[in-house]
Amino acid sequence: VVRRSLLQKYEHQPFVSCLAGFYSCRWKRYQREKTEPGKCCCSMRECMFFPLLIAAFCFSLVFLYTWGEGKNDYNGFDWYNYGKLGFWFLWSLVILIVAAVLFTYISLLLVLAMCLLAEGQQLYLHWSHKIGTFLVLVFSISSLFALSILWRDHRKTVRLSFQVTAPYLHIGAIAIMVLLAWPVALHAIRADKKVTQVIIVGPYLAILLFLFLIPLGMYSPCIREMGTLGPKPALIGHRGAPMLAPENTEMSFLKTIEHGGDGLETDVTISYDGVPFLMHDDTLRRTTNIQEVYPNDTGKAASFFSWDALQKLNAGTWFLKNKPFAGMGKLSKADQNQAMNQSIYTLSSFLRLADSHNKLVIFDLYRPPEKHPYRNLWIRKILDVILKESKIKRHLVLWLHNGVRAFVQSVAPGFQHTMGRKAPIEDLLKHNIVKLNLVYTDMSSEDIRKYAEANITTNFYVVNEPWLYSLAWCSGAHSVTTNAVHLLKDLSQPLFLMTPQQYNIMWILTDLTSVFLISLIFAL
Repeated sequence: VVRRSLLQKYEHQPFVSCLAGFYSCRWKRYQREKTEPGKCCCSMRECMFFPLLIAAFCFSLVFLYTWGEGKNDYNGFDWYNYGKLGFWFLWSLVILIVAAVLFTYISLLLVLAMCLLAEGQQLYLHWSHKIGTFLVLVFSISSLFALSILWRDHRKTVRLSFQVTAPYLHIGAIAIMVLLAWPVALHAIRADKKVTQVIIVGPYLAILLFLFLIPLGMYSPCIREMGTLGPKPALIGHRGAPMLAPENTEMSFLKTIEHGGDGLETDVTISYDGVPFLMHDDTLRRTTNIQEVYPNDTGKAASFFSWDALQKLNAGTWFLKNKPFAGMGKLSKADQNQAMNQSIYTLSSFLRLADSHNKLVIFDLYRPPEKHPYRNLWIRKILDVILKESKIKRHLVLWLHNGVRAFVQSVAPGFQHTMGRKAPIEDLLKHNIVKLNLVYTDMSSEDIRKYAEANITTNFYVVNEPWLYSLAWCSGAHSVTTNAVHLLKDLSQPLFLMTPQQYNIMWILTDLTSVFLISLIFAL
């Protein structure tokens, strides 16, 4: 029996050696020290540093979650950096990978520390890990600070994400508390003073009680009674299907139609000789080969080029070169050839295409700059194209521009007039507004319901992620503008959807199971 006990103890040493080796770089047994009953688990210096390790874990987790949930806006972030730096790179993906690696590193250190504590070993974090922990803490805090300053709307995205992820985050947090019960119980039992035991167990139980009660203040429109879910929001292709084809080109809009999109969104600029064409940016540098054709005019406003000059540009090769979206699938050979031969698209051709497939259209209009010959005639020119050249069915046009709305209503009755911001219902009805076109961070199920009661529908832009589309669906949105029609079209129901009864059962079972397991751990 004695030999068996000694053998088991000896066989257990390699496990402890691995824990101490990875955490402290102390691979030899004589380098380690066990914690005596009633004594602190580490020296005073280590006690001061351990909270930094926990802080690094918390901040890196917050940043990883915050940045991960911001995937919907990665494309905008990357193009912002392109405008500042002058070259294209998927910075958003790099930051996500770095955040995941740093969080994994800190998590492993914390797991090693918990295991060592459970084994009754003294903690000693190697100096290299201390430097690493400090760097992770600085990176996470500075990144969160930069996000709060440069990307303020991102906080709204994170708050929206909680309406979908909160139930799962709650379960995850409870699971972590159950795992922490073992080292907490072990050190509470080893403590020789009641005060020490209270200091160890008290905060743990307070956090646990807080987590148990969190669902009382949790809200999600996806927790609803059976049969109350509204219809699936219609999909409007943002500049077509820019994940499958070069934005604002004929190919892009055809891809949207091919994948069952309900509408098309674009941006309209007017050439120097009065031809309305599709272009989002002020210049042609990002989405054409202007550097090859007109190298001295790369900074020139797009509207100061004649239509003949614009026709000489290629509007598709940049897409194959830069691959503007992370995770883009490989294009077929036919699609590659088609993309390479795209040119700048006219508003007239765009409207004829939409009309022939009975698709809604919505567009942002850009007024020509000073000294442009059509600066004061641009609205009339665009209306001429809509009413006389394309002759698109008027009910398909969602008129968004607010500057001369009364004039447009008088000369072109039949458009669906759309407002780009929230306003009192009385004002909207006064101006014959039938739809709101809002940024997705303004999403509110209460506002959507209020406007719907006045027969005013809502469209949200730009919604790319399935979780965000699911939230818009549950909130009652009528439509969304998206870069990912081909992905969202296949969603048959929201990613998260349950009845209040189902959620209460899940909540109660989670709490009861955790109470049972934690009680069992403390009892043993």
